[in-house]
Amino acid sequence: MRDYGYDISDYKGVHPMFGDLATFGKLLAAAHERNLRVVLDYVPNHTSDQHPWFIESRSELDNPKRDWYIWKDAKPDGSPPNNWEAIFGGPAWEWDQETQQYYLHLFLKEQPDLNWRNPEVVEAMHDVLRFWLDQGVDGLRMDAVIHCIKHAEFPDNPPIKQDSPYLAFGLQLEPVFTAHQPEIHEILRGFRSLLDSYPGERVMIGETWAFQPAELVKYYGTSLDEFHIPYNLMGTMMPWNVADMKQAISAYYAVIPAGAAPNFVFGSHDVHRFATRFGPENHRSAAMLLLTLWGIPTMYYGDELAMENVDISAGRRQDTWGQDRPELNLNRDPERTPMQWEAVANAGFSPPGVEPWLPIASNYQDVNVATQQRDPASTLNFYQALLKLRRAMPALHRGDFAFVDELPAGTMAYIRTAEGQRVLVVINFAGREQSLDLSSLNDSGQLLLSSQFSRPAGLTLSELSLNPHESLLVRLP
Repeated sequence: MRDYGYDISDYKGVHPMFGDLATFGKLLAAAHERNLRVVLDYVPNHTSDQHPWFIESRSELDNPKRDWYIWKDAKPDGSPPNNWEAIFGGPAWEWDQETQQYYLHLFLKEQPDLNWRNPEVVEAMHDVLRFWLDQGVDGLRMDAVIHCIKHAEFPDNPPIKQDSPYLAFGLQLEPVFTAHQPEIHEILRGFRSLLDSYPGERVMIGETWAFQPAELVKYYGTSLDEFHIPYNLMGTMMPWNVADMKQAISAYYAVIPAGAAPNFVFGSHDVHRFATRFGPENHRSAAMLLLTLWGIPTMYYGDELAMENVDISAGRRQDTWGQDRPELNLNRDPERTPMQWEAVANAGFSPPGVEPWLPIASNYQDVNVATQQRDPASTLNFYQALLKLRRAMPALHRGDFAFVDELPAGTMAYIRTAEGQRVLVVINFAGREQSLDLSSLNDSGQLLLSSQFSRPAGLTLSELSLNPHESLLVRLP
């Protein structure tokens, strides 16, 4: 638990603080009874240094599992084999005094990297997948998978570019030789073939961190034989403005392979909450965008309440990222605080007197599930209404997509069409009222949902007025 579950000491077990395999079986059965599917996080790049494999590997130079990890001699001056840096800061090489070699860890030193060029590692990690698929899980979300294969010659990484998206992670080197190597696709095809051998629908999701659409879509595979859903994380790195969003969406759609499903992610456990990043006044419009675009939306817990970042004092921080470089403020605890269930002690996350692992947001008495369920105009009810419309209307969950052009600055509009349905989405990114003439689409439309719950059902499209930060979902005749 040095990295809260991402340092695995037993791939086929459950940490005792969460229960055991029997507990997991009950959870899975209860979810399936409710027609919910369960996807597990699979961590293929590294294990914990407490994993039996690594304990064996570091025990002696000629141990059979020595080559299951990446060990290298020091340079003649005793320094690490190359300049590679860890994502969490500092050198990616840790000296082992007993065996007089360095081992590679692209994350914490307690997370040694597996050697995916070793066929025994491949088979052992396939066996892990089989174990959980045999339990009945519906798919795997594969963590940090872009790092599994490193360049075979271990060259130095170059200095980071001034426009590099990796600057946001505090890196000083461009991970040219530690991420996105061509051989990763063979590994992914092996995973996908294994999943496809199981009955039913098993989904394979990838944490790809590819920042260019052309690079991202490679992870579908040349024959759609890799990820079903390579996460599109561009929305987690962008500001809330029309020009950037429209350009990113258009560029992504332009390269989606035929038959593949797009994906959009605005929030996750690794980035600050989008109610904070985009501003709470824009939160519902961001949800309107996320849940009406063509593709599979990925939501993060608490977004449906408009939960925001929580300030975490230094003494309460849990996250290990950036501890060696506090000036970068890379701590991820602000977006990981407990779910806010009720207006009671600890927001109902833990019983009174049992302190939660991170502080509760100060606004929990208003921003919680129970309170918002009772408020017809709450963010939770907005999400629920929007999701019901998305599920019920073919135009929203599988329709064609086209932007509406020549709009006032600060506004976005697009049309979704399927099976004779036409649905218009209009979003005001600006903090001022906007007037739009959309008579080229139709004279009138039926309002299905406003982010501000304050509209009559009938709309005149030639004089459509939008409140500041408002978004509309409209059915066209």
